[in-house]
Amino acid sequence: MSTTLKLPTSALKLKIKLDTTKVSDTKQPSTTCVLGQTRAQSALEFGIAMQNPGYNIFVMGESGTGRLSMITHTLSLHAEHQPAPPAYGYVDNFENAREPVAIELPAGHGQTFNKEIEKLIDNLIATFPAAFESPTYQQKKGAIERRFNQLYHAAIDAVDKKARSLEVALYKEGDGITFLPIRDEKLLDEDEFALLSSEERDVFHQHVETLEEYLSEMLLELPQWRRKMVEEIKQIDTETINHAIEPLFAELNENYQNIDDVITFLAEIKKDLTGMITDFLMPTRSLDANEIATKRLILTERYMPNILVDYKDELGAPVVYESHPTYQNLFGRIEYASDQGTLVTNYRRICAGSLHHANGGYLILDAEKVLTYPFVWEGLKRALQAGRIEIETPYSEFAINTITLKPEVIPLNVKVILVGSRDMYYLLEDMDSEFNEMFRVLADFDDHIARTEQNMHEFAELMQTHAKDSGAKPLTTSALERLIEHSCRLSENQHRLSAHINDCLEIIGEANFLAKQIVVDSIDADIIERALAGRAARNGRIAEEILEEMLEETILIDTAGSAIGKVNGLTVLEIGGSSFGAPARITTTVYSGSRGIVDVEREAELGKSIHSKGVLILTGYLGQRYAQDFPLAISASITMEQSYGYIDGDSASLAELCCLISALTRIPIKQSFAVTGSINQYGEVQAIGGVNEKIEGFFKLCQARGLTGEQGVIIPVSNKRNLMLNQEVIDAVEQGLFSVSVVRTVDETLELLMGEPAGALDAEGQYPEGSINFRAISRLKEIADIGDEDKDDEGEN
Repeated sequence: MSTTLKLPTSALKLKIKLDTTKVSDTKQPSTTCVLGQTRAQSALEFGIAMQNPGYNIFVMGESGTGRLSMITHTLSLHAEHQPAPPAYGYVDNFENAREPVAIELPAGHGQTFNKEIEKLIDNLIATFPAAFESPTYQQKKGAIERRFNQLYHAAIDAVDKKARSLEVALYKEGDGITFLPIRDEKLLDEDEFALLSSEERDVFHQHVETLEEYLSEMLLELPQWRRKMVEEIKQIDTETINHAIEPLFAELNENYQNIDDVITFLAEIKKDLTGMITDFLMPTRSLDANEIATKRLILTERYMPNILVDYKDELGAPVVYESHPTYQNLFGRIEYASDQGTLVTNYRRICAGSLHHANGGYLILDAEKVLTYPFVWEGLKRALQAGRIEIETPYSEFAINTITLKPEVIPLNVKVILVGSRDMYYLLEDMDSEFNEMFRVLADFDDHIARTEQNMHEFAELMQTHAKDSGAKPLTTSALERLIEHSCRLSENQHRLSAHINDCLEIIGEANFLAKQIVVDSIDADIIERALAGRAARNGRIAEEILEEMLEETILIDTAGSAIGKVNGLTVLEIGGSSFGAPARITTTVYSGSRGIVDVEREAELGKSIHSKGVLILTGYLGQRYAQDFPLAISASITMEQSYGYIDGDSASLAELCCLISALTRIPIKQSFAVTGSINQYGEVQAIGGVNEKIEGFFKLCQARGLTGEQGVIIPVSNKRNLMLNQEVIDAVEQGLFSVSVVRTVDETLELLMGEPAGALDAEGQYPEGSINFRAISRLKEIADIGDEDKDDEGEN
């Protein structure tokens, strides 16, 4: 067996050495926003600068890569140099209270205008009813009432005069008029009236009828007199009101003369005030504090603007992140109050949504949440396409009437930034034809970052800045080097850093906790190592249970000796937020027949598509390698033993092929090895994922049983750059107790596992006698011949 395939310890892990002279001491905060995402940064800046419709931005990448940090940082830099958006609010529609009117004011003027209206209300309460109590008003009103009374009393006097001529008295009681008989200038009561003769009583009744007719004639114009009096009083009321409020509105009109919406609203208030003052602010007998408060509440509920959003001009454009984008949180809502068991509302109960707050700036949304909440995605598209915000209930389409107001729409000018995964982006692109029309800019975040000198030092600065900002103890150079190594392990590549920076930031927090416990002044590589070990221990329960079952031989895995048709494969299990490697026994049986290679996992519906593809490739390899001169007729069964869950991936195909050839040739495989790698139909070994976890999983089993120096793993040569193994594995390799070997072809793997030459084709196209490939082709011929004999026997019968 060749020893040149074994990797030296220097290849098993990247050792980082930082040039400390290039690492900032972080006395000043680092200006680096997100490490190594130049493509995404450029796309984001382009999308922000592009003002044409439809150039909203989709930020694509996995969480933990700093997407939100870059977005907020970049947007804030642009927004602070942009003008603040105008203020928007709602006021009462005095003609139709169900349709509140939207008003627009310059930035910073919304709350100022609110205070002006509040001051106006206080002035109205102070002015009225005092204006009606002025001598001028009272004189004019008294004159009108006197004219009416004069006409009325003249008519009554005429009737009274006529009545006396008929010996009848006119008697007024309140608004009622009655007639009583007179004798000798004395009013008669009922008893005295009854003593009169019937002729005298009849004459009195005739006189009363005549007088009533005359009274009706005299008072025929009384309603007209009264209407005229009311109109004249109303006119002087209006004149008094206008005269009193004109000074109150003069300053407002001057201050807001260039704001059309405000001027229109003030004019509507003036028109509406006549009725309001007459109804609520006329003189009353009492004017206590409760009554003043009630009047103020009435005026406030009618005239006070409901300012939804108002930013100070010096703050620039808004940048809003909506973490909970329900329909109401995004588009606004209308609240209700209970009034004697009835739900009521008005324009002052309209609440702003995130679109209102971000209008004129930028709105950041989580794509998955936007699609999760009902009606939000369609509503967002509708708002962006129409360029307006409409506050409505989405449930009205389902005949659930929960709204009593229809506020006027507000113009929308916002740049929306959707943040989501790659799957989410391609789902929207595939399922929604309008998606690309509205989100034309893609900011694609890389999962990995090239491990250049510049990026490493920027990474180190970012770690130091975070430690300082979070109050953690300072990081030593060795700690920074260890964090870079950990980042390379996360990316599974010695030449790349992981874009999931948050993982390293969390490690700093955990290391700082340990540093406080042992009372040290700084965090070094040893504390980082302890933090990583602590995390592994916390997440390692299932891995420990599986290892115990292997040691107790509940799960059968051999780490010594040889066996025909058995090989140790390597798997990675991902549970929750952790992943770990574990060996798995693969077994193969071969027998005569032409059924082909049966994948037990696929037949049991446990093998998923990629795993099934890997098994099907085995047939292609056998045919290409061994069955050029005769038909391939074989019956074989391959399974991963003691596997009770779904299996996917083709990383076991190399191990399955070696196991198949072992069963075919009856050559035993060394159980001290574990194998991982995928193959193509020409026998080339291809890279796989999770190589570090796979190696460490088999190493732990061998270590627990006792390292002998014979144990090791076989991996594809293309996975060399992915090696970032734990130190205990490297130490064992250095001591000759464990090995990591790389292979390029199936033949190299067979030689390692079986300890015999695989054999190469000679000039005549034959394999050397006794080689693995010779024995494989010989056995396949035997099986093919058996099949031919069976066919001949069936033909003779």
